[in-house]
Amino acid sequence: MIEIGLLTIDEKNILIGVQYMPDTYYNPVQDNDDNWIISIEEIDNTTDVNYLWVKNLPLIPFNPKQKPVTGTTEN
Repeated sequence: MIEIGLLTIDEKNILIGVQYMPDTYYNPVQDNDDNWIISIEEIDNTTDVNYLWVKNLPLIPFNPKQKPVTGTTEN
């Protein structure tokens, strides 16, 4: 089971465009349940003291966003 860090909307907004280590940026995304999340790698590699709070985020099982099913066309 893959776990990820659960963010609030406010936390997601804080992290957008922020580096968690030199030249590497947070990338909050939504899972299939529309939760805002970041990866364990982002959490573990955070070195900026202003963002160490991400190390205390609740961890939840990763439920990846499902691609929409498109209909098939018949000729």
